[in-house]
Amino acid sequence: MLSTHVNNAVILEPPPRLDAITGLLFYETIAALVSRSEGVWLVDMTDVVFVDSRGLLSLVRGLRLARQGSCRLVLCNVKPTVRLIFEITQLDRVFEIFEGREWVENPPILVGA
Repeated sequence: MLSTHVNNAVILEPPPRLDAITGLLFYETIAALVSRSEGVWLVDMTDVVFVDSRGLLSLVRGLRLARQGSCRLVLCNVKPTVRLIFEITQLDRVFEIFEGREWVENPPILVGA
């Protein structure tokens, strides 16, 4: 699991398969961010080709941690086959999903934030 820092964001790159084992490891990586002050946790899904229910659970649990720490966890570069899983489970309504990571350089302005 790679993580880099850009501006006020941590960029996380999960493994190609987010399943029971790798999902738990990925969640532990996210949990380690709680003590940091970065405002955005960007999960770059470029390499992810498979997500099962445990992988989704790790992302949902990570999203809860982010919100508890007043951070944003967002996803980007989600492949169509993986995005379909988010749509079927209606998690595309829960997660902010962006096409690419470019907006980290120029974050969108949040009205009322």
